[in-house]
Parts: sequence; structure tokens; C-alpha cells
Amino acid sequence: MKDILIIAEIAQAHEGSLELAFKYIDELAKTGVDAVKFQVHIAEAESSIHEPFRIKFSIDKSRYDYWKRMQFSLEEWKSLKERCEQLNMEFLASPFSNAAVDLLEEVGVKQYKIGSGEVTNFLLLEKIANTGKPLILSSGMSSYSELDETVKFLQERNVDFSILQCTTSYPTVPENYGLNVISEMRNRYSVTIGYSDHSAKIETCIAAAALGAEILEFHAVFDRNSKGPDASSSLEIEEIKTLVSAVKSISLALNSPIDKGDNSRFLELKNIFEKSLSVNKDLPADHIIKYEDLEAKKPKGFGIDASKFKKVIGKKLTKSIEQWSFLNFTDLEE
Repeated sequence: MKDILIIAEIAQAHEGSLELAFKYIDELAKTGVDAVKFQVHIAEAESSIHEPFRIKFSIDKSRYDYWKRMQFSLEEWKSLKERCEQLNMEFLASPFSNAAVDLLEEVGVKQYKIGSGEVTNFLLLEKIANTGKPLILSSGMSSYSELDETVKFLQERNVDFSILQCTTSYPTVPENYGLNVISEMRNRYSVTIGYSDHSAKIETCIAAAALGAEILEFHAVFDRNSKGPDASSSLEIEEIKTLVSAVKSISLALNSPIDKGDNSRFLELKNIFEKSLSVNKDLPADHIIKYEDLEAKKPKGFGIDASKFKKVIGKKLTKSIEQWSFLNFTDLEE
């Protein structure tokens, strides 16, 4: 199993401010995440004045106006990518139009992230397929039948892709996490499977990692009580630090399989913790040992192994033995 790829998504938390975007990158670098992800919205290419708000949170008159305010120039995007790489994190982005793909090609991304709403946007997927670069596909709003069609589309174009189980719900409640889907997708598609989280709880990604998710994605925000569209379903910086530490431990554990057939490394401890048979009362010579006469005491090796108690029941003592003394085969008749 590969190391788990941990992606922190800034999305629109930067509120259209380049300075704030840089601040997010700098703070996320301290958490240990592997990649920072943005969303590239080019209002004219992807939206119209008729697009409704998912939730009303801003002063913008329309969603189109909001996307317009979130835009950065090509040079600004390049500077964000450069900052990520200076801090040893991958710059990732989700394009929401063909024009955004053209921009990201100029920025120089290594791979693409596809948002849940774009899974059936074959026009966009065709554009990305033509770049020859891999992509990560979120599946939040898609049924298996829809995913099957998209997987077929990508396979026919020899695209290297992975899929994230995702629930498009903000914030996602536990009964909607869909952790079972991680193994279902792995068996169904035989590709790398990950988990994209909107629960605002660190245990969700920890559970996904333990269940074999090889990519984890979550939203990052400085303050979960802020007004952004994803704030309530995001993790704060200190939570991300805790999550990353936990996931890296889980990744190390999953990549370090234990051979349960070999317990040789425990021999010293076994001699300390395992037990020998003893008697729980004074017993005279010629006494016939019964189960009720026996106790097991540490350490191992001073009497008959406790695991062999059945071999002494019904045996006759060759001598008297004091309470709590260890019992050995030399104390018994053949």
C-alpha cells in the first residue's frame, strides 16, 4: 500500500484575497499535509446570472458575481503554486470549465481534481483526458450507474484516475459518511480509492484511512464560524495537525504488516506474563489432583505450563506439597 495522500482544500476560504490565500498555504504547510487544493472558477465560462446560491452567505448579487470575485489572474495562480512547492506541498486545483483547464495547463499542474458536480461533464473530462495527466474524481452526487459510465469514458481514453467516496452534504452527518463505499469501489473499479470529507470531524478521515482509503481530502478554514460556503464543513488548522499525525501513524501501521504466525519477539515477555501450575492448598502425599486444587502463577517455567492442566488431573502426588507451591511432573506419579 502507498502512503496516504493528504489533501487540504482551501477552495474559496481565501475570499478572493491573494494575501489570505498565501496565509492559508503557509499555515497548512505547518500541519504536514501533502497537497493544498484550490478551485478555479472562471465566471464567464462556467456560470451565468441565473445560477442560484447553494446557501446565501455573501453580499454578491448572484453566484456569478461571487465566482467573479473569487478569480485570480494567471500570474497570481502561478505564484500560489510556487509558494506551495517552496513549502514542499503539491499545488492541486479543481477546474470547473474548459477555460479553467487551459489556465491550469499554463500554471503547470501535475494532476487534476474533479469536483462531484463534474463527474458527468464529459466535455470537461475530454479536455482533461487530452492533457494526458492523471485525475482524482470525487463521486459525491453520482450513482454507481453514472460512475460506471464515467469510468468507461476514462478507461477508453487511457486516463490514469482515482476515485474518492464523497457525500455532498454540508456538514455531513455520520449516517451519511458512506464508509462502506470505500471497499465497494475498490472491488468494483480496481483503482486507487480515497475519501473526500465534509463532516468537520477528524475521526471521519481517520476511519477512512483505517478502512484503506489511500487519498484523503477535506476543507480547511481558519474559523469554522466564518461565513464561507464550506466553513461549517471544514477543519480548523489545529484539528488538521491532529488529523495528519493520526493518519500518518495509521499509514505506517498499514504498511507494516505483522506476521501473527511468528511470536518469537515475545519470548522474553511470555516468560514473564505466562504462568505455571501451582496448588491452592496444602496437599498430602498420595493425594489425587483435582481441578479445584490448582491455580496458575507467574512466571512461566517454574512449574508445569498452565496450558497443560488437564495432564495433571487424576494424577497422584508422590509427596506432600505446600499451598501455593509450583507443581512439576516430578511431584506426580507416572
